[in-house]
Amino acid sequence: MAERRSAASWEGVPPPPTRMDGHPANPESQVGLAAGLFTLSAVVFRPFVGALVDRHGRRPFYVWGLLLFVISMVLYDWVGGILLLLALRMVHGVSWAFATTSVGTAITDLIPASRRGEGMGWYGMAMTVAMAIGPMLGTALASGDSFHTLFLVAAGLSLAAWVLAFMTKVPFQPKLSAGRIRLIEPSVLPVTVAIFFLAVAYGGITTFLPLFAASISVNPGTFFLVYAIALTLIRPLAGKLSDRFGEAAVIMPSLVITALSLLLLSLSDSLVGLIAAAILYGIGFGSAQPALQAATLRIAPEDRRGAANASFMTAFDLGIGLGAIMLGWVSEQTGYPLLFAIASVSVVVSLFIFALFVKKLLRTDAVLVSSAGTPVERAE
Repeated sequence: MAERRSAASWEGVPPPPTRMDGHPANPESQVGLAAGLFTLSAVVFRPFVGALVDRHGRRPFYVWGLLLFVISMVLYDWVGGILLLLALRMVHGVSWAFATTSVGTAITDLIPASRRGEGMGWYGMAMTVAMAIGPMLGTALASGDSFHTLFLVAAGLSLAAWVLAFMTKVPFQPKLSAGRIRLIEPSVLPVTVAIFFLAVAYGGITTFLPLFAASISVNPGTFFLVYAIALTLIRPLAGKLSDRFGEAAVIMPSLVITALSLLLLSLSDSLVGLIAAAILYGIGFGSAQPALQAATLRIAPEDRRGAANASFMTAFDLGIGLGAIMLGWVSEQTGYPLLFAIASVSVVVSLFIFALFVKKLLRTDAVLVSSAGTPVERAE
């Protein structure tokens, strides 16, 4: 399941910003718009998908969502204009909403409560490593061969994900109800606001780091490779610490490290600075994001996991989309250093929201059920 999610995530990240005919990229604001439309279209559909997977089950949504994902990847090779490209980005975002919401919720059904932090860490690692490797692979394919090859490889990976999804069965049994569908899970609202501000910074990294690296004559793939290695190493450890000491003990220092990494990036003008920032960002973001999702699942009612996951992912998507658009405007007006400095401030806002509003929600729910079904007190 995690491997299938990894493949889908890999192809969901747009390649580094260049025009499809191989000429220099459009202005940063247009790059941000193309990147942002993908995630913003997902935002519109995620709440509906989250509510429906609680009512009708996970499988139909990830099977059909991934199939639409495959079709979207194939169609990229046939797009012949900016308007059609933007329309396809929106369709692609819809498929992303269906697939990732249902797959993510199915995975939470399989993770024991006593190992939720560790399980979400492995799941998040597969997702984020794929997102880190994707831009690096996209850069290599687009510069060394052609966009035709890039889209062909992406379509093949998407098809592999769909085949795995089609073959997989999940244990969740839907509880059909004729009641009103609730699109948002209100109990997790403070967590969603915190992840939104963290995702604003992530949108800036994934969209504009390749352009920034090129401006200082550094291969952007170096950042994503180092970031992926740091994230891979930290995720299992951070998950276990979250289960042992509570999500807050992992999230708060991780957000501090993430903010510092972006501040360092704003001051960097060489390969050494870029690598140091990548290590810190991999440790910080790599620990904070799955711990925040685990906190979401601990706060939400069990029968509302789909809606809770959708609320979390909607906030994450919205942060990435708006971050790409807003930070693109900042970059165009002032340059990359201020872009990353503002991204750092956004992470600090996330930290304050978590400390003021989310931490107390976790403290009131400090009893964790062990895998044997015995309630045990957990340190906070």
